Amino acid sequence: MPAESSLFIRLYLDEDVHKRLAVALRLRQFDVISVHELGRWGLGDEEQLTLAAQDGRALFTYNVEDYLKLHLAWHTREQTHAGLILSDQLSLSETLRRLLKLLNHVSADEMRGQAYWLQAFK
Repeated sequence: MPAESSLFIRLYLDEDVHKRLAVALRLRQFDVISVHELGRWGLGDEEQLTLAAQDGRALFTYNVEDYLKLHLAWHTREQTHAGLILSDQLSLSETLRRLLKLLNHVSADEMRGQAYWLQAFK
C-alpha cells in the first residue's frame, strides 16, 4: 500500500456490489474499480481485501459479517488495509447517495485501517 498521505479515498468494489456503481462514481470523478471489471469474482474475501490493500484502495462490500471478521483479524495481526466500508444491501441510488456523503467527508488517511458503517452516512 502506498505510504504517502492521501486526501481522496480510492475504492475497490466487492463482487456483491451493484455493477453500475463503479461507473456512477467515476462520472463524479472518483477513482474506483470493481471486482466485476477486473474479472476477480470468486476469489476469497481475504484475497480480495489483500488485493485492495496492495493497491491502496478501501474495499466496499455488503458482506458485512465476513469482512468485519477479517478486519478484526487483520487488526490483531497488526496488518493494515486502506479501509473497509460495510453496508446492508441498499438500492443503487441509496448506495450511491450514502457513499458520496462518506467520500466527501472522510479522507483516505482517516479511512486507513478503519471499518466504516455506511448506514452512519444517511
